[in-house]
Amino acid sequence: MLGSELELVEWLRAQQGEHPAVRLGIGDDMAVMESPPGRLLISSDMLLDGIHFDTNRHAFRQIGRKAIACALSDCAAMAVQPLVATVSVALSGERGMADAQELYGGMLAMAEEYQVAIVGGDTTRWDHPLAIDVAIAATPYDGIEPVTRSGAKAGDTLYVTGPLGGSLLGRHLAFTPRVHEARGLADQLGDRLHAMIDISDGLGLDLWRMCEASHVGATLDEHQLEAVISDDARKAAAEDGRPPLEHALGDGEDFELLAAVAGDLGQPGVRLCAIGQVTEAGLIIRRTDGRVEPLEPKGWVH
Repeated sequence: MLGSELELVEWLRAQQGEHPAVRLGIGDDMAVMESPPGRLLISSDMLLDGIHFDTNRHAFRQIGRKAIACALSDCAAMAVQPLVATVSVALSGERGMADAQELYGGMLAMAEEYQVAIVGGDTTRWDHPLAIDVAIAATPYDGIEPVTRSGAKAGDTLYVTGPLGGSLLGRHLAFTPRVHEARGLADQLGDRLHAMIDISDGLGLDLWRMCEASHVGATLDEHQLEAVISDDARKAAAEDGRPPLEHALGDGEDFELLAAVAGDLGQPGVRLCAIGQVTEAGLIIRRTDGRVEPLEPKGWVH
């Protein structure tokens, strides 16, 4: 693997041009960045064959794209500007240079689209399925404070940025991380954007996480939720017999944003659908017939 790893590192370095945040990129023991003024935010995501993708069915370029997109979605959740990423890959033994380059090709294309530099990482080989870990660093936009999941307040309206459910029919590999939408919302709404989280593990579970962090509750409106049930959720429901709403609440890997907003929304430049309200306590759903039921925080848990 020694020769192959060196060859891959040289190939990867040659695929990227200069980046304003990078003083020294791939090729040394550590990357060197020009330190931006203020704070630096860091997160990481690990993706595993058989859980987040399937190398027997999915193209390596799609898999690479998703790996970077998941990291970008974390940046969107806090409305911050992604800067650089490191990528560590454990390739399964039978995979060669062509597969590795296809994988990184998907990563590079997504990174370039969002002006992110891949500045290093590690590549190794083992006799197990493909594993990918992406660490990403970001900085606040000028004049915009990072939006946490802990600021929701009773009386806020809950919004999502797009359709939910059924992502495993294909959307989980091709979703658009809401980086630009998040910046637009934070810029427009200012301090009325109280909290935000990306829906990676399912609306029910990620809403619960926001409520726990904010020490509040929430009521979802079944009638409003009808507008955000995806066509894929309805297809999945037709196949497995579960209600479409159950798919929308718990399937996960939608990577839309869930936002808690105070006051009138006005005319946002971003598509938003209201789905409920933040309350003092409890997690419930109001049915279309007026009944109120507890809402279980279902979703994907590793």
